[in-house]
Amino acid sequence: MMLSLTVALLLTCTWGRAQESISWEVQRYDGWYNNLLHHSRGAVGSRLLRLLPANYADGVYQALQEPHVPNARQLSNAVARGPSGLPSLRNTTVLAVFFGFHVLSDILGTEKPGCPAEFLNIHIPRGDLVFDPTGTGDVVLPFQRIHWATGTGQSPNSPREQTNEVTGWLDGSSIYGPSHSWSDALRSFSGGQLAAGPDRRVPRETDGRVPMWKALDPSTGQGGPQGIYGNGGIFNGFSCDHLGSAWGNENLFLQAESIVWFRYHNCLAAALANNHSTWSDEDVFQHARKRVIATFQSIVLYEWLPTLLGKPVPEYNGYQQHLDPSISPEFVAAAGQFLATMVPPGIYMRNPQCQFQQVPGPGGSFPAVRLCNSYWSRKSTGQTDNMDVDNLLLGMSSQIAEREDNIVVEDLQALPCHHNSFNPPADYWYGPLKYSRTDHVASWLQRGRDLGLPTYNQARELFGLEPLQNWSALAPHLDQQVLEKVALLYANDTARLELLPGGMLEADSSLFSAIILDQFVRLRDGDRFWFENTKNGLFTVEEAKEIRNITFHEVLTAVTSASPELLQPHVFTWTEGDVCPQPQQLTAQHLANCTPMTVLDYFEGSGAGFGIIIVVLCCLPLAMEWHGPKTDSSPVYIQLQADKVLKVLDRRGCALRNISLKAHQSVEVILSSNRGNKALLLKSPKEYDLVLLFSEEAERSNFIGKLQSYLEESGLDLHVSEMKEQSLMKRAVTQEQRKQILETFFRHLFAQVLEIDRSDAGELNFESPQKAKESLTCELSRAEFAEALGLKAHSMFVDSMFSLADKDGNGYISFREFLDILVVFMKGSPEEKSKVMFRMYDIDENGFLSKKEFLRMLREQAEQVTESMFRASGFEDRDELTWEDFHYMLRDHDTELRLTHLCLKGVPEELKQNLHNRVSFIKKKETISEEKDPNLDNVSHYMEQEGQELRRRPGRKVNQYQLHLYTEAQRKKYERNKIQQKIQEFKRFIENYRRHIVCVVLFSAITAGVFVERAYYYAFASPSTGIAQTTFVGIIISRGSAACISFMYSYILLTMCRNLITVLRETFLNHYIPFDAAVDFHRWIAMAALIFSVLHTAGHIVNVYIFSVTPLSVLSCLFSSVFTDDGSQLPQKYYWWFFQTIPGMTGVLLLVILAVMYVFATHHFRRVSFQGFWITHHLYVLLYVLVIIHGSYALIQQPRFYVYFIIPALIYGADKLLSLSRKKVEISVVKAELLPSGVTHLRFQRPQDFEYKSGQWVRIACVALGTTEYHPFTLTSAPHEDTLSLHIRAAGPWTTRLRELYSPESLALIGKMPKVSPMLLLWGHLFWVKAAGWTE
Repeated sequence: MMLSLTVALLLTCTWGRAQESISWEVQRYDGWYNNLLHHSRGAVGSRLLRLLPANYADGVYQALQEPHVPNARQLSNAVARGPSGLPSLRNTTVLAVFFGFHVLSDILGTEKPGCPAEFLNIHIPRGDLVFDPTGTGDVVLPFQRIHWATGTGQSPNSPREQTNEVTGWLDGSSIYGPSHSWSDALRSFSGGQLAAGPDRRVPRETDGRVPMWKALDPSTGQGGPQGIYGNGGIFNGFSCDHLGSAWGNENLFLQAESIVWFRYHNCLAAALANNHSTWSDEDVFQHARKRVIATFQSIVLYEWLPTLLGKPVPEYNGYQQHLDPSISPEFVAAAGQFLATMVPPGIYMRNPQCQFQQVPGPGGSFPAVRLCNSYWSRKSTGQTDNMDVDNLLLGMSSQIAEREDNIVVEDLQALPCHHNSFNPPADYWYGPLKYSRTDHVASWLQRGRDLGLPTYNQARELFGLEPLQNWSALAPHLDQQVLEKVALLYANDTARLELLPGGMLEADSSLFSAIILDQFVRLRDGDRFWFENTKNGLFTVEEAKEIRNITFHEVLTAVTSASPELLQPHVFTWTEGDVCPQPQQLTAQHLANCTPMTVLDYFEGSGAGFGIIIVVLCCLPLAMEWHGPKTDSSPVYIQLQADKVLKVLDRRGCALRNISLKAHQSVEVILSSNRGNKALLLKSPKEYDLVLLFSEEAERSNFIGKLQSYLEESGLDLHVSEMKEQSLMKRAVTQEQRKQILETFFRHLFAQVLEIDRSDAGELNFESPQKAKESLTCELSRAEFAEALGLKAHSMFVDSMFSLADKDGNGYISFREFLDILVVFMKGSPEEKSKVMFRMYDIDENGFLSKKEFLRMLREQAEQVTESMFRASGFEDRDELTWEDFHYMLRDHDTELRLTHLCLKGVPEELKQNLHNRVSFIKKKETISEEKDPNLDNVSHYMEQEGQELRRRPGRKVNQYQLHLYTEAQRKKYERNKIQQKIQEFKRFIENYRRHIVCVVLFSAITAGVFVERAYYYAFASPSTGIAQTTFVGIIISRGSAACISFMYSYILLTMCRNLITVLRETFLNHYIPFDAAVDFHRWIAMAALIFSVLHTAGHIVNVYIFSVTPLSVLSCLFSSVFTDDGSQLPQKYYWWFFQTIPGMTGVLLLVILAVMYVFATHHFRRVSFQGFWITHHLYVLLYVLVIIHGSYALIQQPRFYVYFIIPALIYGADKLLSLSRKKVEISVVKAELLPSGVTHLRFQRPQDFEYKSGQWVRIACVALGTTEYHPFTLTSAPHEDTLSLHIRAAGPWTTRLRELYSPESLALIGKMPKVSPMLLLWGHLFWVKAAGWTE
């Protein structure tokens, strides 16, 4: 507390010493509290004061436009066109004109564009000689409306009112800035002076703290800080922009006027400091500031204004507190346009000795500086020393301005040039936005409509002037054609004539003079700090009189090198006999050509890079799954066996496949002819082909030689051909292609046997002709036949049935052969089935079934049935059963036992009557089943007839039994057309997945609702920021998709809450929500979120493109926290949005993460590297962090992601913590068995006190393969067993390595069973599946 008090006292003492000589109230820089009754009057940001009601089309804010008012360009051509070179009627000098612009910059700041951006574009008439010489009729000059006060423009009672961005007082804000911070940036804080450059006669280079206007140079197109601030100022290397007015650098001549007051302040400060050595910097500065402001006020009101208007100013009668001195919109338009008519096309430069200088320019030297080439100039225009400012000021003091009339020189108005034939087609004022030039008069006509100015007659009546009754009275001094054109544009209605064109056409400028005089008188009389107000304590009466006697002549002689005698006493006019007369009244013919108009292309040079960004950002997350080669290559050995069999062995010597050549007369081999000649394709017509890749061509040649010798010994021919390796690979029939062929084969096979509707089986007509042909001509090998039946290939049953079905004895079963044997077993009568089985087990084919053969049949059938029942009950690993196990197994297979197809003779009669206990039975002397569907049409034939008989074995006796085979449909099919088939498929789909469909539809509806709500909000209901008008499509797509992403990214977490899903599965909700499909739903949401992410990116790509071609004045409205309108208009390039903003960088990173997660989550990469999938999927943590950062920057809207994210995140976090608390134990494997079809059976110890239910799964990790990779598998053991067992099919890398680890060879090397580390649940259920399965 004492420390704070001490600091406060020190600050008070320091401030007191700093202002010990200041005895008056220091005027604020921002204009506040000048009027103690109305504090904000004249302050920065205050409203303009309307002298008359707003003249808007709707009475509120909509500006008058065609056809209610004439086209601005046409009106400009009619009113302001005429020859230049006419001198001022009052001999007003150019110095007075630009002094006037400097005065306006002190009290006016209405250039700031409004937000949201609104445009009153100027439509150029077809065939305009300047802007539309080709006659397209679609040229539009952009014109942006200025800033207005918030809360106005809402109703006719509160029409739009514009604001003034600088102080509305003659307080030197153009010298010291409109704010305290601005003033501090201009000061040197030494000797009370403003900061100067090395020359001490011009302001110092700016450090960027002052927001100077930096419009583009229309003559060169140059922009940026060079010359405006930074190195290389306009005046011979000095940066002269460190001024009080943001627009002080608009042109060289306005800049020179500003430098005068900069020098004058420092001159007074130096004198005060010398006379008052004890004064502090603040004392000196405030004394000098007070004196400069007073001098400025005096010169403006009592020297410059009477000269400009040609009449004296009323005497000062004291401060009037209740008078509103605010700037009026009528004054804004009238003063600016009145001065514009007096601006010459060029400005002389002369030295103190009255020598007028030549100025270099394009094409030679010229007598004066061209105005149109001097706007916002970043280069020297011929100045050679530090006297350039002086020379410009002296030249302007000797030059007579243009006449006070309606004509505006071509440097301001876009007019076709009538002078030298080599001149460009037009010279004009610097343009807005992408146009380097525009029409000054047309722009001010639009500005008047933007301001809602009254009509000409309304303004005249306000100031006590006679209203216009007829057009001839408006301007009798003008050519009658001018009045006729104007009258025609206003439909000969004088009441519609607007203020600006009417005031410009007046002969005596009476209206403009009245408006200007009224404004300055109100400024003087309503200013509490006016220098003549002796009550404010600023000056005494004597001091005020002394200040009033100071002229601008004295100021110039004090700050320039000119001697008083070489400068006329009244510098704002030049009369006959004054010193240094101008050589001649300048016209455009004497000057350099104006550079022609150019249209900027903000996107120039960005097309290629932007296109690459589009491709990368949109295609990266949608990168298609790379399937890679159909099968991975691996080292193999080819063994040529003597029985015409090629055996393919792996590196351990295990057989991978056998290729039988017994049924072939020749072998076709195709060699690659490129890429080192290393590939070889061995065609296997009825199986998939064998492709061999050798390390070098010599090795392949050696193999071909051995193969040829082997085939010659076997009596087979070898056909060798060559083709490119790529073509060779395409021609090869891979194992995957063979599976697809067999899939089609079996689908149509069972469709014919079981008479399945075509809508369920699919039609061959829907498939390609090649695929249909391959499927119908396909023949099965013995291994494929066994796999189709689900039996072991070496089984005696398979061998017998295969031999029986293979009628032609070629070692393969055709479609027709398989169909015949399948029909017998699935549709045949009991007699036919028994005959087939009889022949299968009649090994010696003598027509009799011996007791040994019969016993073998029963034993084999019993073994298969027993094995099947044991496996289904989970007892496949047991050698003996308890009574409870036996009862359990019989109970579960009660239905199957009751539906036995074959019954022995002598069955009790009561069982014969029960159809549920039998399907058919054998009776004597009957060849057809008793039970027959009346709708079936039995078509039978004998197997021994016309090539359809079963193949006889050598020495076989003729069988007395004939078999009936059903080879055609036994009932008429109800043929449906394709539409009915699709309807049937749709109905079945709905029936099977109705819960899934309801959930998906509900979730999709919510997502669509979220999208529509955000899109509608930004399109129609959001606060008017202009974003929707700027990029309508991009904003609704990006915002709508962003809301969907937020929703999906949040609630996708619930699909991974395993514990929650387990609990909910036991509730009634499981009847309505398919919790078993949570993983599938997770994939669906992820894919939908990915699509919306791409859509969001596409929306922002549209936004970025539009923002990259949108001028800075619009962007500063859309993103006020990011951009500041400094007049440069150049927007940021597209890469700035992507890589130099937080939303852009995080967005790109999010797309990269999504792409990585998606690619590694695809089926192929999960199989190749599950660990890669597991690691990349844990990037979701980084993804959510980036999503939060991405939205928190609030570039367009406030963060909303938390609205969706908090609740799911809390639930997921709690569920994850519960999962992490699960117990992990290492358990020894007590038995490992490698089963067919790549299945590995593991049996391990059951943990103590572990209870579970059938169907529960566990996640296991093999210690030998790493303890960080867990995979879920369903337990296949019964809950009451003492051990736990799993059946794991080798499908991916981990399961394949697991199978190899438990192979006999590996166990022999290891010497013990590797342990597993299951993550077991000690209560309830973790996850349920409909059947035991695996996932990887």
